[in-house]
Amino acid sequence: MKESCWPKGVQVIQFPQHVDERGVLTFGEGGIHVPFDVRRIFWITDVPAGQVRGGHAHRTCHEVVCAVGGSFEIEVSDGRVSRVFRLSDASEGLLIPAGVWCELRHFSPGTVCLVAASQAYDAGGYIHDHAIWLEEQRRRNEQ
Repeated sequence: MKESCWPKGVQVIQFPQHVDERGVLTFGEGGIHVPFDVRRIFWITDVPAGQVRGGHAHRTCHEVVCAVGGSFEIEVSDGRVSRVFRLSDASEGLLIPAGVWCELRHFSPGTVCLVAASQAYDAGGYIHDHAIWLEEQRRRNEQ
């Protein structure tokens, strides 16, 4: 798939797996498979039908988003290019760099969404207003 099809910096990450008669072990290491040192992890569960998660961008934090169980769609945008990707394979994650807007939706029942973040939680680092985010992206692109 062409790099230009994706918002700037967004990429699919393949995590290694070890498979044997006991099952599948999938893993990722910060700075190796995850392209940053992981400072925080969190997971999202029990999302009611029709609900949307995300709906924001981070000013400086990078994230890798994974469906470790179940599936969901994630829409990512850099203000120029938007893309919807379905996460349903525990060996895949999506790198969401700082500045990229994302929304998660269409969660299947029982989904577990795991997120690895490059920074500790900082409420001030989020952009929740889409119009403000678009303006910040426009200024970034002019630089």
